[in-house]
Amino acid sequence: MDFSYCVSPFEYHRFVTREVQIGEIAMGGNNPIRVQSMTTTDTMNTMATVEQSVRMIEAGCELVRITAPSIREAENLAEIKKELRKRGYQTPLVADIHFTPNAAEIAARIVEKVRINPGNFADKKKFAVLEYTDSEYLDELERIRKKFIPLVRICKEHGTAMRIGTNHGSLSDRIMSRYGDTPLGMVESALEFLRIAEEENFYSIVLSMKSSNPQVMVQAYRLLVKKMQEENMYYPLHLGVTEAGDGEDGRIKSAVGIGTLLEDGLGDTIRVSLTEEPEFEIPVAKALAERYSKRRFSETSNAVLSEKEKLQLFSSGYSPYDYSRNPTLENLLAGGGQVPKVVGDLSNRNSILPQNLFALGYQYNPSTDKWNIGDMACDFLFAGNAEITFELPGTLSVIQHYPVWCRQKEKERHFPLIDFKDYELLADHEKDSLFFVHIQQKDLDAIISAKYLFNKQVIWLISNEGMQTAQQMRTMLFKMRYAEISQPILIHVDYRGISKENLQLYAAADLGCLLTEGFGDGIWIHADEVIGNDFINRLAFGILQATRTRISKTEYISCPSCGRTLFDLQETTARIRKETDHLKGLKIGIMGCIVNGPGEMADADYGYVGSGPGKITLYKGKEVVLKSIDTPLAVDALIELIRKNGDWVDKPE
Repeated sequence: MDFSYCVSPFEYHRFVTREVQIGEIAMGGNNPIRVQSMTTTDTMNTMATVEQSVRMIEAGCELVRITAPSIREAENLAEIKKELRKRGYQTPLVADIHFTPNAAEIAARIVEKVRINPGNFADKKKFAVLEYTDSEYLDELERIRKKFIPLVRICKEHGTAMRIGTNHGSLSDRIMSRYGDTPLGMVESALEFLRIAEEENFYSIVLSMKSSNPQVMVQAYRLLVKKMQEENMYYPLHLGVTEAGDGEDGRIKSAVGIGTLLEDGLGDTIRVSLTEEPEFEIPVAKALAERYSKRRFSETSNAVLSEKEKLQLFSSGYSPYDYSRNPTLENLLAGGGQVPKVVGDLSNRNSILPQNLFALGYQYNPSTDKWNIGDMACDFLFAGNAEITFELPGTLSVIQHYPVWCRQKEKERHFPLIDFKDYELLADHEKDSLFFVHIQQKDLDAIISAKYLFNKQVIWLISNEGMQTAQQMRTMLFKMRYAEISQPILIHVDYRGISKENLQLYAAADLGCLLTEGFGDGIWIHADEVIGNDFINRLAFGILQATRTRISKTEYISCPSCGRTLFDLQETTARIRKETDHLKGLKIGIMGCIVNGPGEMADADYGYVGSGPGKITLYKGKEVVLKSIDTPLAVDALIELIRKNGDWVDKPE
């Protein structure tokens, strides 16, 4: 076991891939990270598609993808391209293909790149449980070869690039039978097609491993890079979290998945899939890409792991290709099997009032003298030097600077924060209380050798320093795991001086990177006061939700729409969200067509899928429950289905 999926997890280096030419755009190698998106218009509506493409391009989109579900749409790509070139736009066009090799072969003669899904290019998803002998499996590969080679040869002849884009939810029954619904199955699905292309000496290929679950997505890309290197392959990577949704949730989820891989130095092009107009995806993608282009020659971590430490780390059960929680001792407040905690910060105030907690998930009712505790109520309140003079909600604990805490040690659920050097100077009898101890990289050697190493009465607080937050913290966390430091660890990140939009993306990338690897018993996001505690608190819980480490709300797996979509996705998603956003922990897939139906919402509890003009099909898991419901009646039918299955609760008044 090794870190072969990247140059180094402890210092930022771009993983260099082969260069692929796509029209006038070069991707991979030392080229910038390219930004792209996909039209949502009907491909047969030439002018609407052109106008939307222009808006995307002027927002900064470097590749425009357009769906071609049949021969008609594939042929009409020529008219769209002609009009765009007439207007002076040379942006490469990408044809998006599902189920229709004949459409792909037409499109490959017209556009600069063709995207195929290996899960449905030569197969139709039946969710069948099949068993293949080795001989039968080889026969299936030969069948795929015969269907795929004509497209490869056309692409080669016309100088057309190709993306082999695996989606977690649309793996073929053949792949499922051998590898299961796993990251390895996703990788092998792409490699089967890639090997066929290489047999034809065709190398103008980009690869993707998309999932609506950022954990699965990250594991699949890392495993893909490891497998590619074993076969001496270095193809560019297209990054994206599919069906990310809209608004804050969609942006956070995308940044967790894409940002984690960018932190690894992986990724040559990105697409942020939001259930919004495609031009709104571009600023998000650009902000992520630009962060890492600036970092190309930045400073590196000064505390990388030794080979001995790496070996010990892997022997302890850690793997970058699987999720497992970093083992820590459980104390009164955190660690062990407890969900990661959230810290709210009111330390900028001289005095704290009950209403200051409203932004942190708590509501106080004076008439009943009771607190209402929301699903996104923070667990710890950092009060700094301020003293709390009112009765706190029963689930909230207060962290204070050590000198302030000393004046009111008798208060319940109040705990001190102290720097490591000051903690070292305390007498042993003074360490009986639970302490939050702030440490930095330079403290690690002393901590590792300290006599109180296994003191349960400590929660470590680690903070970022400088630019490479994820790499520096990952180094600290790995070293602590290697040394078997087992007290709970809170991760504190300071983003003062950046915009609200960048805060959302940077925090999701940095913390998502660590949480998806199983590290962190809590998170604390520090930002400028003007951004607002309600935003910061929602961001913290949103990151935990996106990493599947703490569920506090309903999750929507909502596709970004395209020319195949059979209803208004934005309006429908908003309505479903309004009716169901109180169903904590439920996952609802909202898909515009059957291509993005039962497959793409692979781990959703319920599915709402366009199945024809004005018609909706409802799913429970992957099973069809109700077909051909008239669209105006479909949301109510979904609610009734949830109710019948015992997953409905009434909204609180």
